[in-house]
Amino acid sequence: MKPEHALTISQFPAQKDVFVQERLHHLHEVSQTLLDMARKKGATQAEVSCSESGGLSVNVRLGEVETVEYNQDRGIGVTLYVGKRKGNASTADTSMESLEATIDQALAIAQYTEEDSAAGLPEKEWLAKDAQDFDTWHPWEISADKAIDIALECEDAGRHSSDQIRNSEGASVTSGSGLNVYASSDGFVGASAGTHHSIGAAFIAGEGDAMQRDGWYDFRIDASELSNAKEIGIEAAKRAITRLDPRMIKTGEYPVVFSNEMSRGLLGHLLGAIAGSAQYRRTTFLLDSVGQQILPSWVSITERPFLMRGINSGWFDADGVATQATDLITDGVIQRYLLGTYSARKLGLKPTGNAGGAHNLLVSSNAAGLSELVQEMGTGFLVTQLMGQGVNTVTGDYSRGAGGFWVENGEIAYPVDGVTIAGNLKNMLGSIAGIGADHDHRSQHSIGSVYLPKMMVAGE
Repeated sequence: MKPEHALTISQFPAQKDVFVQERLHHLHEVSQTLLDMARKKGATQAEVSCSESGGLSVNVRLGEVETVEYNQDRGIGVTLYVGKRKGNASTADTSMESLEATIDQALAIAQYTEEDSAAGLPEKEWLAKDAQDFDTWHPWEISADKAIDIALECEDAGRHSSDQIRNSEGASVTSGSGLNVYASSDGFVGASAGTHHSIGAAFIAGEGDAMQRDGWYDFRIDASELSNAKEIGIEAAKRAITRLDPRMIKTGEYPVVFSNEMSRGLLGHLLGAIAGSAQYRRTTFLLDSVGQQILPSWVSITERPFLMRGINSGWFDADGVATQATDLITDGVIQRYLLGTYSARKLGLKPTGNAGGAHNLLVSSNAAGLSELVQEMGTGFLVTQLMGQGVNTVTGDYSRGAGGFWVENGEIAYPVDGVTIAGNLKNMLGSIAGIGADHDHRSQHSIGSVYLPKMMVAGE
């Protein structure tokens, strides 16, 4: 297990923050200690992930502070291979005694597992080699008192924006950071550092059985880019008010538009269907689908792992394999699956740098945004809320509770609640008539509102 092309700590993503460099050095030293122990104790291959995270979270409700939480967490995960047998163990303690016990536990587990021909580290030629920095470290030097003031400002703005707001579920401010070092016995060392910050609120409008709830939030890597706290509170209140006095609609087939927040769910089902694990287990409605057209010819989905300030940017995946900026789907045709090392071997393919998931997807559009799609729909159902988990990923059958708005002549007519929308994902994806450019920056996957010309809606 002697490393042949190990990256040094100097090749980690450049960070001006001295704290970041010191902590990455520490995690690097822990990882190398564990790899050395594993080699001496008889492991033929090993990989280690060391992480540290911390942050502040405050919650207020009805003008009073409910919670103030600081957190500091550490995680160390070890995966060892003895031939084709695999064992895992983890700890949060970096003492030598704990590290050695973790190695011993992983080795003991490996002795009782079955041999797996697909097990093991990636081939060396698959490993990432060029460390990159994506400008994802922007700590927010905020005190608990200041965070409380911002949360109170957010809630106060929403509560007093309308007499129809009768209660509050509170407002919150969070700020967090995370550091990670991944290292393997083949010599790979990779590191990442990132921050995340948010402000949000939720309110209840109306009274008694007519009460409706909704909320709003913003999420950023750099806190200076967060929306104004008052604006977030007012938007949260507005959304709750617009849901008042919902009506039921008659059961039937109608055109449907998913808002951009709800469209992310459709994209998530697609990603799950082309994941390597679903393919080799043969538990997907898009089995053996590379080369097949499953979306309209004007739709492409591009992976952008090298996006500056991207929520999920990275130059290596969870296996240390190099990520790649390529299309998942071109002109509606599936180009590749999402493959980590293990799933790639099970399928007889090469990994795509997607152990741990996809990186910053961009879905192409053919419309300006939600308002254009609603006008194009004319009369139908705008979905802004989804409930339940009625999705069969093997058959593609889709059935979920939904709420939103009934649209007539391209204009919102009234809110709708308590209906069920149903279809089949393969048919739904293939029949998409429009995708807006109203991308939601709060998600790592950038997709706008989606217009489907026909879905079954179960109401009255």
